[in-house]
Amino acid sequence: MFSRDNWKEIFETIQKNKLRTFLSGFTVALGIFIFVVLFGFGNGLINTFDDFFGDDATNVFFIYPGKTTIPYKGYKSDRFIEFENEDLEDIEKNFALFVDYITPRIQRGGLVRYKNESNNYTTRAVAPSHQFCEKTIMMKGRYLNQEDIKNKAKYAVIGRLVEKDLFKGENAIGKYIDITGSVFKVIGVFQDDGGDNEERNIYIPYTTRQLMEKGTDKIGQFIIGFKQEIGYAGAMAFENSLKKYIKDKKFINPKDQSGIYIRNVADQLKKNQQFAGILQIIVGFVAIGTIIAGIIGISNIMVFVVKERTKELGIRKALGATPKSVIGTILLESVFITTVSGFIGMLLGVVLLSSLGEKLKDFFITNPFINLSVAIGATIALIIFGAIAGYIPAKRAARIKPIVALRDE
Repeated sequence: MFSRDNWKEIFETIQKNKLRTFLSGFTVALGIFIFVVLFGFGNGLINTFDDFFGDDATNVFFIYPGKTTIPYKGYKSDRFIEFENEDLEDIEKNFALFVDYITPRIQRGGLVRYKNESNNYTTRAVAPSHQFCEKTIMMKGRYLNQEDIKNKAKYAVIGRLVEKDLFKGENAIGKYIDITGSVFKVIGVFQDDGGDNEERNIYIPYTTRQLMEKGTDKIGQFIIGFKQEIGYAGAMAFENSLKKYIKDKKFINPKDQSGIYIRNVADQLKKNQQFAGILQIIVGFVAIGTIIAGIIGISNIMVFVVKERTKELGIRKALGATPKSVIGTILLESVFITTVSGFIGMLLGVVLLSSLGEKLKDFFITNPFINLSVAIGATIALIIFGAIAGYIPAKRAARIKPIVALRDE
């Protein structure tokens, strides 16, 4: 079946039927190419979701005050909710089994100066544990500590790009900057995987910000890091209990959806991952559909090939060719074309994905890829089904009686 004469005959047949060979090969290559690219795009979509959440901790709640819409216990609607320092202490005390850390955040924008340089930056007044939720990476110096909070120190931790903008290559550590009219000493420079916007933030002690704002104890929002061991179900139960506790404490109607807002990053991440997974499954079905279309195309072409060579096969059988040799000749040609074309399509798809990188990030596809084992497995599957597609008409041809085949028009 795999003799030199058989191979010689296959190449002669391919040479004589270039268009037919190209069309059958193109069908196979296109099927594998589309499969690889679509599967890679599905992985790129998942990468985008992972990148979006990867620069911050995922076991956190962001809690924002809102405005009530329903009267409750003598309080009118349209009431602005405010958080105070005691809220942090009460939550930490009442939910000690769930809370890993808690930090306030008071966010302000304003002009920051150093010598003759100035620019507008966002200043976040926080506690030391804020470093954990943002996954802030210290490049030099240090982050805020509890002593800074206690002493209401005028210390600042600036982003990498703040140092680059204001200090122009000069080391910022130990220098003094003017933040909206107040002088702060730079004690640290950080970087953040969240990108340029994150690295243009400035962190100061929240107690210092409150002192600057006439000694208030108000807090803009707070962030709670829950213990990872409670798991997803525990996090959801904690969120519900926390929401009920805050609403009771702030006299917010239980049915009022606008009094406070809680953003559960873990829940949001899981939902987005599920959505991305569903999209990948859909993309996978489309990709598999292209392979099936390729298999059908091969089958149709092989039926045509057998029909075209009916007389030739009749002569072979009249000269003593066995059904096995007839099947082998046709099957080997089908497998050869499918194999070569399949691997060409696979390689082109892998090369395309490798060249894209972050070029499609605007379309939520980041670094698309496909595992080589998956690509090779899909190609081998196509080759196997291509062989089956060639075997069926070949077997039918082997059953034709020589006299019938010779009379075929």
